Amino acid sequence: MAAIPPKSPSPEEEGLARRLWIKFKRESVFAMYSPFTVCLASGNLKLETFRHYIAQDFHFLKAFSQAYELAEECADDDDAKLSISELRKGVLEELKMHDSFVKEWGTDLAKMATVNSATVKYTEFLLATASGKVEGVKGPGKLATPFEKTKVAAYTLGAMSPCMRLYAFLGKEFHALLNANEGNHPYTKWIDNYSSESFQASALQNEDLLDKLSVSLTGEELDIIEKLYHQAMKLEVEFFCAQPLAQPTVVPLIKGHNPAGDRLIIFSDFDLTCTIVDSSAILAEIAIVTAPKSDQNQPENQLGRMSSGELRNTWGLLSKQYTEEYEQCIESFMPSEKVENFNYETLHKALEQLSHFEKRANSRVIESGVLKGINLEDIKKAGERLSLQDGCTTFFQKVVKNENLNANVHVLSYCWCGDLIRASFSSAGLNALNVHANEFTFKESISTGEIIEKVESPIDKVQAFNNTLEKYGTDRKNLSVYIGDSVGDLLCLLEADIGIVIGSSSSLRRVGSQFGVTFIPLYPGLVKKQKEYTEGSSSNWKEKSGILYTVSSWAEVHAFILGWVFTFRGVILHCYQDNAENRIL
Repeated sequence: MAAIPPKSPSPEEEGLARRLWIKFKRESVFAMYSPFTVCLASGNLKLETFRHYIAQDFHFLKAFSQAYELAEECADDDDAKLSISELRKGVLEELKMHDSFVKEWGTDLAKMATVNSATVKYTEFLLATASGKVEGVKGPGKLATPFEKTKVAAYTLGAMSPCMRLYAFLGKEFHALLNANEGNHPYTKWIDNYSSESFQASALQNEDLLDKLSVSLTGEELDIIEKLYHQAMKLEVEFFCAQPLAQPTVVPLIKGHNPAGDRLIIFSDFDLTCTIVDSSAILAEIAIVTAPKSDQNQPENQLGRMSSGELRNTWGLLSKQYTEEYEQCIESFMPSEKVENFNYETLHKALEQLSHFEKRANSRVIESGVLKGINLEDIKKAGERLSLQDGCTTFFQKVVKNENLNANVHVLSYCWCGDLIRASFSSAGLNALNVHANEFTFKESISTGEIIEKVESPIDKVQAFNNTLEKYGTDRKNLSVYIGDSVGDLLCLLEADIGIVIGSSSSLRRVGSQFGVTFIPLYPGLVKKQKEYTEGSSSNWKEKSGILYTVSSWAEVHAFILGWVFTFRGVILHCYQDNAENRIL
């Protein structure tokens, strides 16, 4: 008998530190995608910038060490004190690494650079927390009981854990990108340190200690730790963003955007790209829930409808038939052997078969009558309650509200009812999005069961995509981005200057790969582009290149295209300041 694999812990079973890392990992993505870290990972970060960073980190690590010292004084447990002391020794080892850099350069860390405001904000926050200056906590010297002191130690570890975990995360990510055949990476020592087993162990030790110190805390006190953790994560991102860069970078995409001469056009699929569930199932469920029971008489003025039971059975049969025939259709046009050289026209011809299939499937749905009798208001309410992927609406909001962007957003979808899409975005204040989808026909706000067919297939999608681009004309330099998740998005993904695949659709990758499409994780792809990016060169985004970039979340899309935006003293700052602008910080 095969051994039963260990069960993965549920979110509730995870420790506090692990739960907080998962909850705020979105911010860590912005740190990884910052211009500074992308340049560092690529190895072409200018030495002058790295020196500035080391000088800032020197000041930060001194504060970090001091915070550990204060936490050790507050801890009311010998084991906890010993753990904190060991963690502090780890910080001192980091400082030794910094000293080794300085010896190579023949300079003095303390005199290398003035402390910038991002570093000051972070260190002041850290030391204030370690001193007990936290909302709802007694001030320094007034911590009367051991429990109150331990609570401050927990708060301090909560403010330090994201830094430790983020550096451990970045170290591992960067180490995986090192190419042994490339020659010496100039920042190998930095990468080796933060990817080392000893540093990974220190990050885990910090988190384990936070879990231990927070066991007896109340819900309100745990909320304080969560706020401190989140604030520390944001300050860490700002710390990376504040490093001055005097070199071209591939991130963020809008870095070189000129509203007067450039236009950014973002296209996105809807179902399972923006949403968590497929919209067709939602529309069918509305029909089933609002349908009359089999023993109920229907009003004379209402369109004749199937009973809820009949609707459920019919929908079940339609869904099963679609799933089975979809796989058969995919297999029917797949080449027997993998295509070595990508050819767009060959793929386009093959997907015409899928287009015929999608249109036949829609005809069956219309003929079945399952979409008849749905109230428009019920559709809009369902759209407003529709769960979207984490970070999706935030990204679109940042695009449409950014006055420094000449950008437009278009949603291309097979969805049967555009009203559902518009309602889902209007609840987030996104009425400016352009929706290209099929539409229900209504009689006095009640659906007739008919569909106005606009976007039913991969061919329809790519036609809508190209028609949209043509309408914008050539008065500006257009840059198009398409974000999608399925086989139906393939042509649009490849037609766009940049095609981004979100999620992990096996059928999309299987079909694409068989036709010669190359899928590259976005971050390694950007690091590779950064290695090749020099003064005066172009980032070289090409349509129909046969290369698509993959991401696991909308945070990656956001970080790549827009970067990190934060406010300091009322000034909005972007994570791609040049040297002069960095002096604002």
